[in-house]
Amino acid sequence: MHALLTAVMDLGRDLDLPQVLRSIVEAAVTLTEARYGALGVIGDDGAGLSQFVTVGMDAEVETRIGPAPCGQGILGELISHPSPLRLDNLTAHPSSYGFPAHHPPMRTFLGAPVRIRDEVFGNIYLTEKRGGGSFDADDEAVLTTLSIAAGVAIDNARLYEESRRREHRLEALGEITRALLAGIGTDEVLRIVARRAMEVADADLATVLLPTGSGDLVVRVAHGEGAEAVRGAVLPVAGSLSGLAAAERAPVVTTDVRVDARARPLGDAEHGPVVAVPLRVDAAVCGALRLSRRTGRQGFAAAETALIDGFADQAAIALELARRREESEELAMLQDRDRIARDLHDVAIQRLFATGMTLQSATRSIADPTASERVGRAVDDLDATIQIIRSTIHQLRTSDDDRGGPALRRRLAETVQLAAQHLGLQPSLRIAGPVDSTVPEELREHVLAVTAEALSNTARHARAHHVDIELSVPDGADRVVLTVTDDGAGLGSARPTGGLLNMGSRAEQCGGSFRIGTAPDGRGTRITWTAPMAGA
Repeated sequence: MHALLTAVMDLGRDLDLPQVLRSIVEAAVTLTEARYGALGVIGDDGAGLSQFVTVGMDAEVETRIGPAPCGQGILGELISHPSPLRLDNLTAHPSSYGFPAHHPPMRTFLGAPVRIRDEVFGNIYLTEKRGGGSFDADDEAVLTTLSIAAGVAIDNARLYEESRRREHRLEALGEITRALLAGIGTDEVLRIVARRAMEVADADLATVLLPTGSGDLVVRVAHGEGAEAVRGAVLPVAGSLSGLAAAERAPVVTTDVRVDARARPLGDAEHGPVVAVPLRVDAAVCGALRLSRRTGRQGFAAAETALIDGFADQAAIALELARRREESEELAMLQDRDRIARDLHDVAIQRLFATGMTLQSATRSIADPTASERVGRAVDDLDATIQIIRSTIHQLRTSDDDRGGPALRRRLAETVQLAAQHLGLQPSLRIAGPVDSTVPEELREHVLAVTAEALSNTARHARAHHVDIELSVPDGADRVVLTVTDDGAGLGSARPTGGLLNMGSRAEQCGGSFRIGTAPDGRGTRITWTAPMAGA
């Protein structure tokens, strides 16, 4: 009795939930003289186990056995009928169906549910009483008493953990607010959102995905384990958890993204539990927040998901404010450019033109041929200067195309600039031909998506030092040509997958072509994507 009282008191001293769960199993094993013990946490669906804490089995054996049980057989019997269960031979029970390979033999069994008020939190499982005997009524009474104390300890630990997460959430929102007041740009706000979301959710990787011009989602910011591998990745809205969350405007949760048919691999191969929540602003969705944990860790519970969803809503408002501030700054810049263009046209060009006319008329009265020729050349230089200024005026006034949307040149430059953050270098961009006036809108979206996909692939695999992008509409041609060349690791022997297949699919959809090969200098990779103007 003294040992039981000591164990109960010890459970109440710790507020770290994982440690509390382990302490419960250790106390149960010690008090009942069991060789093996475990505590299975029942998942939100109430039908399986979301976490399995073991004592008595070394890590090597657990690794050889494989994934933790999900709540079938004898373990499921206690889930279906939450009351103490004592067996002399668990293999003889109708619900038993054996053990996986490499599992140690087990015969005697004692189990009891752990309740928190009216909720069954999980079950304690004990096997193999030391000395070869069976668990008796005293062992059952001890375990039942311990499970009651365990419920109180777990409840306290959960309340503490919940309050700590709420505190982290308030701190995170405070940091985001301070960043906005300081005038920090959207990209830096996104990085704060990702970092703080990972802390709030106790996740191992956080990514913020925003829509691209082509309607896909791009990982704009990533923070945590494997961030470099996923940063800049492009995902379709259909066929990804993040896209599903954005489309349905609701959180999407999975216990193992590797086997979830709704998911597409993001590069976090060592991660299992994932939650994706939409970034909502009023009636619109401006992206998604995706959080993942390492394989073997507990999945995201309903309470955690609700907390993350609320944080995402607040973060989305902050992102929208940052975006609107940048739009306001851009509008002010465009108005300033328009004023400069107007002044150049109304003042500078008119004065240069008048000066040229004056000089041209003066040449008639100059008798010296050499002097007359020099004045004539000056007039020609003035005409050339006027043409340069007119070209500058045109550039100042054509940041947007005639249809009211951003010009392809500008959108492509923005796509490349975004990729530069993930590449760790500044790609070279060359644009030749009248791309703004000749490339149809639908084809523009394909060009932007292929560029983003190509640069994302380079960032993840190429380890390049230089990247060159060229978009051209050859003179007299009715097609657009995009080439992306890097000096990285090259193709190797791997077959094209993922993003490369998407680029080929887009070319086929447009009636164009897609080629990937070694760069002309024999190092790195060159991607050539071509599509006819009328094929989009």
